[in-house]
Amino acid sequence: MVMNIARAESSNYTNIVGEASIPSMNTQGATGQKETEYLNTNWSKYWGFFNANPELKSALILKSIWNVGKGYTTNDVETQVILEHISGKGKTTFRDILFNMDLIKNLGGDSYAEIIRDEDSGTILNLKPLDPGSIKTICNDKGIIIRYEQINKLPEGQKTIQKWKPNEIFHLTNNFLADNILGISDIVALEKTILAEQENFDDIKKIMHHQAIPMILWKLKTDDQAKIRDFITKINNARKLGEDMFIPDDENVVTSEVIQINVAQAIFEWRNDIRNKFYRSIGIPQIVPGAGGQSTESESKVIYLAFEQIVEHNQAYIEEQVWNQLGLNINLIPPASLAADLQRDQQKDSGQMGMNTGEMRPGVGE
Repeated sequence: MVMNIARAESSNYTNIVGEASIPSMNTQGATGQKETEYLNTNWSKYWGFFNANPELKSALILKSIWNVGKGYTTNDVETQVILEHISGKGKTTFRDILFNMDLIKNLGGDSYAEIIRDEDSGTILNLKPLDPGSIKTICNDKGIIIRYEQINKLPEGQKTIQKWKPNEIFHLTNNFLADNILGISDIVALEKTILAEQENFDDIKKIMHHQAIPMILWKLKTDDQAKIRDFITKINNARKLGEDMFIPDDENVVTSEVIQINVAQAIFEWRNDIRNKFYRSIGIPQIVPGAGGQSTESESKVIYLAFEQIVEHNQAYIEEQVWNQLGLNINLIPPASLAADLQRDQQKDSGQMGMNTGEMRPGVGE
């Protein structure tokens, strides 16, 4: 029989492999109405991500440790006294509250704390962190925040239970861009990466489980259901307890085949790619959590120095907001710097090469 190649047909993957697309987004700015309110309806999802994903939890905690973990200083005695008496809900310090608010703003986009003042003097007595999923931010038609409202957590029928003026709430925002009233959670850009990592972890977990307890294909030379069930019970009990099984040595009765699953190297490489993308997206070098791979000492120092600039930016934001919203002047203690160490390395390398540092700069020297 001769086949006619002209009758060959091509496949159609149009509905099988879709085209990649990125959804459009609008900013959360004023809509022109007299009042526009915003509520973080995704907070419970973000909180779930944080507590279920160890890499995310560790990374966000590390970011806040670098930003505020070493504490603060102030040259004002009155400010020092005020800050030392802030206790949050009774058992925390001002540093604890800054850590809490910095982490929550990165996780949810915004963090809030009620400012409690002395009624007569206006002196700050306390800062009480609030649930970001319960806070409504209301702005006027110009996009200016005019008040905050707290709703209850009842699943049906949300009701406002308290209102505050703008100067009664300490409010930190993450990725405060364009005309947004609210910040943007780090998870917005990380969600697909986090889900891919979780999926990959679950896949590898199943594979490793099957390596330890492999699937065995039993071939029974009978279709008697009672005999099959009896055999299944004996095998299950033996495998559960790790016991041996003794059966008649007769291939006409039963044979078996162990099904091994080999882990493809591409699976582990994919996991490493996901991890690399995760840390790049969240803004932490992998050398910080100790997952830096095979970087040289010089490369690690340069990466660390670049990360210092990010930390300085984050610290400056917090210091400015403490001053603008609370009227308190603080200086967050920065992490140890490697700038001087890198400069010494450069001078040492230049000396070994027989040239000065000016000769290493473009446009300097001949």
